[in-house]
Amino acid sequence: MIQGIQYVLYVGLIISSVCSLVFSFRSRRSSDGTLRGLYNAKMNISMGAMLIILALIQMFLFTGSSLRVVIGALFMVLGAFNIFAGIRNHSNFSRRKAG
Repeated sequence: MIQGIQYVLYVGLIISSVCSLVFSFRSRRSSDGTLRGLYNAKMNISMGAMLIILALIQMFLFTGSSLRVVIGALFMVLGAFNIFAGIRNHSNFSRRKAG
């Protein structure tokens, strides 16, 4: 059971890292400002997911120490903020693209 959760978390970490990298390159290569903003928002969402997955790995799969729990909680808050900001920016830039 624990090993299955480990595999799922590590696969999620790899997928979110690759998505963050791809959207980062697309954002930097795009000449259109709206597309750059959309790619940047998707990168923020991917990075937020990556930070939350890292926090879950830190908190649940290793032996608990207070420092590990504090760092995991910090990663979780930072990841949630990145996801929130990415969703907000994505909605703003998609409205700009549609209008």
